[in-house]
Amino acid sequence: MASRARTPNPDLARLLDQAGWTRSQFASIINRMGAEAGMHLRYDQSAVSHWVSGTMPNAPVRRLIVEAFSRKLHRTVTHAEAGLPMVPSGQAPSEVATVEEIVDLGRADMDPSRRGVIAAAGLFSATLAVPLFAEIAHAAEKPPVASGKKTVRIGAGQVESVRRMTDKIADILDELGGAHARPMAAAFLVNTVVPWLRAEATAAVRRDMWAAASDFVYLTGWMAMYERDHGTAQTYYLKALRLAGRAEDHVTYCRTLRGMSLQASHLGHGPLALELADSAAEAAPKAGPRLRAFLTGQQAHAASMVGDHRRARGLLAATESALMRADNRRESIGGYDHAAYSFHVSHVLHEGKDLPGSISALQQALRVQPPHERQGRVHFNAVLAQRQMEHGHVDAACESWSRFLADYEHISSSRGDEHFDTMRLRLKPHRNVRAVRELAPRIRQVAALKG
Repeated sequence: MASRARTPNPDLARLLDQAGWTRSQFASIINRMGAEAGMHLRYDQSAVSHWVSGTMPNAPVRRLIVEAFSRKLHRTVTHAEAGLPMVPSGQAPSEVATVEEIVDLGRADMDPSRRGVIAAAGLFSATLAVPLFAEIAHAAEKPPVASGKKTVRIGAGQVESVRRMTDKIADILDELGGAHARPMAAAFLVNTVVPWLRAEATAAVRRDMWAAASDFVYLTGWMAMYERDHGTAQTYYLKALRLAGRAEDHVTYCRTLRGMSLQASHLGHGPLALELADSAAEAAPKAGPRLRAFLTGQQAHAASMVGDHRRARGLLAATESALMRADNRRESIGGYDHAAYSFHVSHVLHEGKDLPGSISALQQALRVQPPHERQGRVHFNAVLAQRQMEHGHVDAACESWSRFLADYEHISSSRGDEHFDTMRLRLKPHRNVRAVRELAPRIRQVAALKG
């Protein structure tokens, strides 16, 4: 019988070139690292040649290979980058797989020109299984095979750096839009956060770092969601859930579930949005009043999507009550204010066919929205204009779209682009209305700026 043809591994050959190793040197390094892990290996140049030609080393040796390149190249080298399948979950700690997947995702996300490649690789799934907190929080994790001697040790200062960077990226997102903030976030994630996740630390610092990283990954997923890259966003969210579970952090876990619910509601998946929102609320039994409002507001929106308007109204009342008890701190992750509450009221009323009430609630949201949240105003004004058009108030819609344009020209946002396209489409049948004619030059000007 003819032997099955092997597929060469150019990725492994490329890494050997980057490391400057001969195949004999690499074989010796793998043997030495195997000894560190209690493995008795006797590879030589021919074995490495077989790997480059397509022979697949066994699972523990694959982990030695990526660790060897990571040490030499001073960055996290993943199985995918080395052209090797990920070690089966029963043989590799889930935290190792999670970190590697974050690296592969983040590296692709750092380059906006590759966004289409990422989006095509994974679409949003409405049937995706979400890991339960209990499944991931207390899973016994073994250290990676041949993790080796690490030269980096982190402490509370590095954890604080991740949290401060989360706040800074959130500010950039609010002011300039996700298209600018997201590549920066991905670069920080790959080049700084991941190495710190691999570094030495006390147990307490390690848990804090995993929790901080979870928030940062969640924020990156949030940006992907609003850039309409929903498959990538969902993948980020799932990684954030696993990081939160590793940190045994209920709050971060439930905030991420709530973000997944919001994504599902944007895409019109009402039952899934409600399931995720309810799961988020249940996962945070000791949530403070602001976080409670953050969770129940999304529950109200999702409940209204499935036609449970009585429950939606009750959840809105609970949201308002919780918000009245909250302090005035601004949070980049899990933040919730009166503008967000009014926006949820508007959603619930709109689902209940109360269009005038929905418009009034949106106007209230804009009145109380913080002045620095430009991206939020872009969204609020665009939605308000669409509902005013739905109500037949073309002049009022043009006023709202004029305010939308004033902010939209300063941000780079796929969601803003979508609203801009919707505006032009909705106004086209009314081109002879005076307010539309007066707005037209401004629309053309912004269109030219956006190129």
